[in-house]
Amino acid sequence: MTFLRLPFFGELGAAHNILVAGAGGGFDIFSGLPLYFGLQAMGKRVHLANLSFSDLDAATGRRLHPAVLEVTADSQVTTSYFPEFHLSRWFRQQWQEVPIYCFERTGFKPLLGAYRALVEHLQVDTVILVDGGTDSLMRGDEAGLGTPEEDIASIAAANELTLERKLLVCIAFGVDSFHGVCHTHAFEAVAELTKQGAFLGAFTLLRQMPEVQKYMRATESVFEAMPHHPSIVSASVLSALEGHYGDYHRTARTQGSNLWINPLMTLYWCFHLRPVARRILYLDAVKQTETCWDVMEAIDVFRLRCKAIRDRATIPDSSLGRNLSR
Repeated sequence: MTFLRLPFFGELGAAHNILVAGAGGGFDIFSGLPLYFGLQAMGKRVHLANLSFSDLDAATGRRLHPAVLEVTADSQVTTSYFPEFHLSRWFRQQWQEVPIYCFERTGFKPLLGAYRALVEHLQVDTVILVDGGTDSLMRGDEAGLGTPEEDIASIAAANELTLERKLLVCIAFGVDSFHGVCHTHAFEAVAELTKQGAFLGAFTLLRQMPEVQKYMRATESVFEAMPHHPSIVSASVLSALEGHYGDYHRTARTQGSNLWINPLMTLYWCFHLRPVARRILYLDAVKQTETCWDVMEAIDVFRLRCKAIRDRATIPDSSLGRNLSR
């Protein structure tokens, strides 16, 4: 049935071999797990990758490129923080052998080489970047950018791949308020991308869905394996899936801050990647970078030179309607 079918799934109709890659580091790949399980159920071949915050030199595995390591449940790991390794071990507990391809936290040039090597190795025809948050939608002149370094490096690299289908999916709308993002600017970004035909729709994850149940079990299992390193984004999405709202804290990491756990966190927001990349005002500078520190410097220099940083804005409330009715 094609009734009210999202364009996002129309884009994936011709895809056969898909790479789902966490764009922003850390636990971003977990935000892609519902997609991974759902696409597999559709008969697609799906692989998992992540721009990693882990120390890749502290793990054994096959190097497909100097900036990408294949991590499996058999990898030998000598560091306490390694969510990709624990995720691969969780898959083994489900009687599945699933490698996680870990990209080094680096600049554009090595990351592009790593993506090209992995795409060739896996023979994928589609890449879906996944961002836990919406800071990947910030173009650079907003009041707050969140933590864009890894997201933008991933977007810049994936955008250069010669693939027909390159997509971006965001989840956990609202979590970036923890890092200073103004969500009015996120809505503006969605509106602008809608004008360009680049917004491919949004859909809700519900805990009744089998794919979501697997995602929740996998995430909670890795939280248990890494009790001192829970993910703020993943914890927030789990809280929203469970029906919590407002300043609800699942992890001590967020104590002392004000959270906005909300139903929008359970939505996937889907986009064509290329128009998202074109909006980034400092994209050309990022494409000159070799290290993650170079990316940070490129952003800092742009921000210092930008003469029109936009002010924060609030989402209109019911007072607007009352004013208009007078």
